Amino acid sequence: MRWRTRSLNAPSPIQQFGPCGRIMKNSAMVMQIQDPASQRLTWYKPPLTVLVIKKVHDATILVPFVQLVHWLVHDKSMVVFVEAAVLDDTLLKEYGDFSSVRERLMTFRAGTDDLTDKIDFIICLGGDGTLLHASSLFQQSVPPVMAFHLGSLGFLTPFEFNNFQDQVMNVLEGHAALTLRSRLQCVVLRKTTEDGKDKKKPTTILVLNEVVVDRGPSPYLSNIDLFLDGKHITSVQGDGLIVSTPTGSTAYAVAAGASMIHPSVPAIMVTPICPHSLSFRPIVVPAGVELKIALSPDARNAMWVSFDGRNRQALQHGDSLYVTTSVYPVPSICAQDQISDWFDSLGECLHWNVRKKQKQIDELSDLTHSSSDTLEELDANNHEERPSDT
Repeated sequence: MRWRTRSLNAPSPIQQFGPCGRIMKNSAMVMQIQDPASQRLTWYKPPLTVLVIKKVHDATILVPFVQLVHWLVHDKSMVVFVEAAVLDDTLLKEYGDFSSVRERLMTFRAGTDDLTDKIDFIICLGGDGTLLHASSLFQQSVPPVMAFHLGSLGFLTPFEFNNFQDQVMNVLEGHAALTLRSRLQCVVLRKTTEDGKDKKKPTTILVLNEVVVDRGPSPYLSNIDLFLDGKHITSVQGDGLIVSTPTGSTAYAVAAGASMIHPSVPAIMVTPICPHSLSFRPIVVPAGVELKIALSPDARNAMWVSFDGRNRQALQHGDSLYVTTSVYPVPSICAQDQISDWFDSLGECLHWNVRKKQKQIDELSDLTHSSSDTLEELDANNHEERPSDT
């Protein structure tokens, strides 16, 4: 039997209903999560190592990057990790201050070196892609992430870099709210031959935004079967399907017509891509369910799947994709708090509900009076110009 995880991030409900009824207890129950608004960062020992992730090939981030690592190494005596590709940037040679810290930096290569239990917290310099990259580096427990807005959109990067020293100090001292951004655990199971000789090991990938299934280069519609906890829900005929986290609801999903969900809401969003049906609307399902996606038996072509825009691969007849909520969220550090950060991002990045203000009653009255005066003047002028009867 294949092992799976269940997760339900919500306040624990009362489990007794009236004098006689109550919830039947079983091993799969998860009902002991604190109120998300009370989730705050604390350190049980002082953080000593920090991973700095910067947007690659962006010259505008070099100055903030050099300032940050110089301060962390010399002023805070911290061990700083960076990707080896970052130090390969030839433009860094132009910064004399960087040569004094370059030899003291620890390097690693993504996909080769394991960072598990080596990093105390993460600082991202760039756009939303840097946070997605940080998530991909840790396929189990993720250290707290502090993201500075130095990219294009910046929906997931709430911190401004101007006074970075004070803001990082607040985090190091444990004065910060957290948003636990749930991730999706995606397991790809390949079809095995009848003799069982060509059995392939399942592939497991954790995503922060979404997993996307589409028709790839084929000119035909996708024909995909969708199951929820083993029950066939529907067949998708269209360009594809987006399965997203609440964090990912403001990414590809919202562009495909889905609702925007606060990242603390325990849910999985299922959004069709250009469905050939007028009634196929996006749906939200509980975070604890397991989704299975597979090609319909009569599908004309393979389906293609990508994970946070990466690791794109084809799924053939007999292959299956299982998706559920992971027990390893991304602890994103808030600049203010969970509510303020999210609504600020909606307004500043997506211009949510931006329109001109409706005029007040007294302003409308002034306009009405002026319009009435103008009409009376026109009537008077018309009366004077009218020829008299003789």
